[in-house]
Amino acid sequence: MSTAVTSAPDQLFDAQPLPAGAPEELAGPPHVPAPVSRQERISSVDTLRGMALLGILAMNITDFGLPRWDYTIPLSTVHPVFSGPYWRINTIAWFLRWILAEGKMRALFSMLFGAGAILLTSRAESRGAGDRAADIFTRRNMWLMLFGILHCYLIWNGDILYFYGLMGLIFLYPMRNLKPKTLFIWAAVVLFLNGALLTGGQMASRYSTRKKALAADKLYREHKPLTEEQSADIKAWSAAQDRMRPPQKKLYEDIHAAQKGYLSAQIKDAKDAFEGETKGAYAGFGDMLGFMLLGMGLYRNGFLTAKLQTKTYAIIAALALGVCWPLIFAGCYMAWKSHFDMFTVFGWLYLPYDIGRFTGALGNAALLLLILKSGLLKFLTRRLAAVGQMALSNYLFTSSFCKFLFVWGPLHWYGYMEYYKLYYVMAGVWAFNLIWSPLWLKYFQFGPAEWVWRSLTYWKRQPMRIP
Repeated sequence: MSTAVTSAPDQLFDAQPLPAGAPEELAGPPHVPAPVSRQERISSVDTLRGMALLGILAMNITDFGLPRWDYTIPLSTVHPVFSGPYWRINTIAWFLRWILAEGKMRALFSMLFGAGAILLTSRAESRGAGDRAADIFTRRNMWLMLFGILHCYLIWNGDILYFYGLMGLIFLYPMRNLKPKTLFIWAAVVLFLNGALLTGGQMASRYSTRKKALAADKLYREHKPLTEEQSADIKAWSAAQDRMRPPQKKLYEDIHAAQKGYLSAQIKDAKDAFEGETKGAYAGFGDMLGFMLLGMGLYRNGFLTAKLQTKTYAIIAALALGVCWPLIFAGCYMAWKSHFDMFTVFGWLYLPYDIGRFTGALGNAALLLLILKSGLLKFLTRRLAAVGQMALSNYLFTSSFCKFLFVWGPLHWYGYMEYYKLYYVMAGVWAFNLIWSPLWLKYFQFGPAEWVWRSLTYWKRQPMRIP
């Protein structure tokens, strides 16, 4: 999760070259992209990162406030989401989440992490750091992995820092010098294989499981004996359905374990944490790597640094969002209309998922960059840039605060809050991030977590206060 503090105009960076290998701020762009004025000191990458970080909470808020199986489609909840007195506002909130943010903000965040790998290493190498750039990059990502492990087990098992550090260590440094076209090709290959093997494989497996279960059930209804394998087929299909719509008993067991305090809640989540940081690293790495490679290419061709023409961003935003929004709306509508039939959900929501993510992430980025280049909404974009500069601190704060609010603290909201009210909490966290980030950066060079990260990376305490 790269962060940046832009503290001087272009000419200062050129007029005061650093000696080779000197500790330096490597993570962010050294200048403010035109046409945003240099006095505002806003980086396009920081602003995009701030938007992506806030947008990710639109998904994660359901994981903080509801059981994990309700993350994408809340079908097993104490208060029904798609029926009952609040079904309209709940359904609208769910549609908007999918259309505007689901997968797209995480994809954009991954793109920016990939871009950050080039920003860090290229600035070091251009200033004569040589092999020390590799040392800094390696230590930086190893510390990020450790932060991720601690975050996953001690705070929230939905951590993403571990995976980002791992991808950086294995893939990003060796691929940092590839041409944009090559990076785009590799991104397309990785994302295609990820979608085909995971989503396509899961859908094929569910079809096969249902087919075997129906055959066994037919024999059972005809009062014919079943083999152990046929009995197992029926149980496997029942288990697959329960994973999507767990029974009420499992729902209340999950809530009860989460309401007994910090230790009980973390022990409950430990199994998911372990599986996520082990099996998940193998099964889902393409989800992040593909967009990281895409981000590296988009940095190299000038897209993420706002170097393209205003007309180009307008065209990209119109085309990308013109594909994304109707596609995802149609998928949501068909899934909702079918009362979330498993195979309708797979066919209409999950199979086109990466198409929606790619076009949505690209369109959202182009739209925000268009706003930046036009100079509109400076009050908001300045604060988004501050949030992006303190992305690690804001990420860890959000996890800790939401876990305390829903699980560890005295309110015990976990599992019992109406679905649409979760987004009131999200809005409150957004407001805090947007207020405290620029205030902090008024006096300090880095966010608190970024300061620790940099000090550990260089094995030297970094200056904190702005002189």
